[in-house]
Amino acid sequence: GILHSTMMAAPAIRTRITSLFGCKYPLILPGMSWISDPNLVSAVSNAGGVGILATGPLSADETRNAIRTIRSNTDKPFGIGTTLLMPGAEANAKVAIEEQVPIINISLGKGDWIAERVHEYNGKILATVTNAKHAQSAIDSGADALMLTGHEAAAHGGDVTSLVLIPCISKRFPDVPIVAAGGFADGRTLSAAIALGADAVAMGSRFATTKESSLAHQMKEIIANPELSGGSTESDTIYGKNFDGIPARVLKSAESSRLNKKPASLPLVIYRAFNAAQKMNIPLYKVIPGLITQFDKMYMVAQFGAATESLMKATVDGNYDEGVQFIGQSQGLIEDIPAVDELVQRIILEAIETSSQTYETLSEKRMT
Repeated sequence: GILHSTMMAAPAIRTRITSLFGCKYPLILPGMSWISDPNLVSAVSNAGGVGILATGPLSADETRNAIRTIRSNTDKPFGIGTTLLMPGAEANAKVAIEEQVPIINISLGKGDWIAERVHEYNGKILATVTNAKHAQSAIDSGADALMLTGHEAAAHGGDVTSLVLIPCISKRFPDVPIVAAGGFADGRTLSAAIALGADAVAMGSRFATTKESSLAHQMKEIIANPELSGGSTESDTIYGKNFDGIPARVLKSAESSRLNKKPASLPLVIYRAFNAAQKMNIPLYKVIPGLITQFDKMYMVAQFGAATESLMKATVDGNYDEGVQFIGQSQGLIEDIPAVDELVQRIILEAIETSSQTYETLSEKRMT
């Protein structure tokens, strides 16, 4: 281990993202509920990337403890993710600001108040977006960098593929550093992302399928199986909005196919909304106007609550038959379950190799 890391470590890669975040390699672990925990976050940061803690399932106190655990495991940069649409997100963001977390990754909401306070201690805002309109609004709200989620991504990707989204956004906003998410899982795809105008890649599915990840081992083995029959290839995902109310990509299974067939009925959604409100101690008189005026939002939050159960069955319990697993099309590139550090080294060296091959192919110094 020590021999490998001191003698053969891949050289540091310099991009606008590694400069902005102060990391060695342009690799990001995005915040994935129940997977991006302090253990995986610090493993990725220690390996030279940037780990982002998922705070969706955490209370404010749990978030504070998680941040302190990460700090005791690494002195490298890390971040926390907060989905502003979700209940409890604001409280978690405030905790992260109090703890002066270096990078805050915000999604699904306006974070100007967060940006103001984070910039006071010289922290950075990474805003997750799926299109140019949201990118513009994130930049106006103080984002330092954008995470672009393409159609290939696990969970809530946009409707434009990474192949098109990255060059479009980087052309439109040439001064904004970009983290590309959706379809990236090895050195070749990292090299391609940089060629397309990105400054780093986020690799959720790939980092989820490592030794240090707390994703259920049964799920890791299914994802890492490349067999055409019975394995998980790039074709074995389902994308649809009937699962949790927002279009999402999940692992293909009998259960996810069944859930995706038809949307939940109105009475069921209202029941779920009341249920969620009760769990979060929100009085009903606050929920009812929401159902009328902000039905779409309430619908999403209610669906999200119901989806949580299915997601945990797969991600936490490893129950493939009854659960639902968020996964990206990049699972087609995932064929093993390595240690994080070994994976990072392999990806960087492969990216360097790929880029030099591309350069040879396109440069005039071709062998005649």
